[in-house]
Amino acid sequence: MVITDARAARLKTFLRKEAKALGFCELAVTGSDADPQLRERLDHFVDLDRHGSMAWIAETVERRSAPRNLWPEARSVIMLAMNYGPQSEPLANLERKSSANISVYARNRDYHDLIKGKLKELAGKFASRSGGDVKVFVDTAPVMEKPLAQSAGLGWIGKHTNLVSRTQGSWLFLASIFTTVELPTDDRETDHCGSCRACLDACPTNAFPAPYQIDARRCISYLTIENKGPVPHEFRRAMGNRIYGCDDCLAACPWNKYAVASHEAKLMARDDLTSPPLADFLKLDDATFRTFFSGSPVKRIGRDRFLRNVLIAAGNSGDQSLVPECEALLGDASALVRGAAVWALSQLSEPDHMKRLQARTPAEPDDDVRAEWRMALAPAP
Repeated sequence: MVITDARAARLKTFLRKEAKALGFCELAVTGSDADPQLRERLDHFVDLDRHGSMAWIAETVERRSAPRNLWPEARSVIMLAMNYGPQSEPLANLERKSSANISVYARNRDYHDLIKGKLKELAGKFASRSGGDVKVFVDTAPVMEKPLAQSAGLGWIGKHTNLVSRTQGSWLFLASIFTTVELPTDDRETDHCGSCRACLDACPTNAFPAPYQIDARRCISYLTIENKGPVPHEFRRAMGNRIYGCDDCLAACPWNKYAVASHEAKLMARDDLTSPPLADFLKLDDATFRTFFSGSPVKRIGRDRFLRNVLIAAGNSGDQSLVPECEALLGDASALVRGAAVWALSQLSEPDHMKRLQARTPAEPDDDVRAEWRMALAPAP
């Protein structure tokens, strides 16, 4: 849908005003054309299996590589950012080994729900005023938000593969409105990382094969959220008490000196998720888990994966008071939980105690859990 330059400029001014009123900190526009380099980088990522078990990435490469592949009628992409900057030092809780550390973005309401409501309101007003069609996306469709945000000038993709803003730092949620209206585009942002490698050096699991590249299979966010099976042994100690996501590379970025704390109440950390005791989470059954995390992004991984993560944190804590709760989970209905419980106890208990535990534990039907027992009982090298 082609409109006059003057009308397009007025619509863009209107968008910026309305977006700010809704709590978005930035808005910019890019075109809907394909970026050949984006498709090349995406193919490279998938060819190396760096997406791990996230099969939907490989399945949607074609649609993901360009906005018009997803919606042929799209002519402009309106990119928006919402700040979720923490109120306090984001990594302070990593030193509290008997407490759980949850990623900053997940310490309150699910941002998908919060932002989508605001995005629909903004898109509705824009469609009514412009006469064009719109589609809204918040991290749930095959949309490459970060490259589009860089193209629109909201920031640049840093060496940690996340968007960095000169005015907002790294704590940003991204969302997009595709429209059939042709709007004036903004200038692409350039890279300002320079020789800095703070984010790369901060990663606990060396998940960056090279600057600007990530292997999701080594990333704690992937391991604790997307990964559905046992966490590979090589990463368990490095996880520390991180039970949902990881903020280390984001928090390390020097550009965060310009970041400010979020003013959105639903994105501010709940008191009971700032430094929650591991002991409390080890007691959660499915119903209690669902109630406690109602409206939270944590809820989507389910109780079993969540307990897997909590048990790894318990094993890393050195806290002997957690042993009874871990022992109780040796008989859990979930093999994923039972296996993690074996590992946690192997880190907290003496070998003789582990042998006594196995002797009084019912015969184990699951191969992965049996393997955990074998490793737990193996003589120290």
